[in-house]
Amino acid sequence: MTDLFAFKLLRPEEWQAWRESGVFMGAPVDVEDGYIHLSARAQVRETAAKWFSDIDPAILVMVDLPPLGETVQWEPARGGALFPHVYGTIPFSAVAGHSKLRLGADGRHVFPAGFD
Repeated sequence: MTDLFAFKLLRPEEWQAWRESGVFMGAPVDVEDGYIHLSARAQVRETAAKWFSDIDPAILVMVDLPPLGETVQWEPARGGALFPHVYGTIPFSAVAGHSKLRLGADGRHVFPAGFD
């Protein structure tokens, strides 16, 4: 894959811990699975709906992939689609931006204007 950025959805306390420590070692599901789950831009809305439907706000973190080098592996997951997985940690310096996603009236997260 050639995507330069991927996205991580977090609970606010996970985002705060990453900011304070300077390194992300994974949410509980990441630690359990042995890698950090990320989503490509086209996948992140479905990830939010599937795994974060009760989190308000969720934090959408844009991760710069090239600095992570070979720790990023694109592997088949949901429906056979390739998802970026990080086998290692993510330094805060790889954060290219973040947004707070609130739940809309329809119960789905509202993404920033122009996200698609």
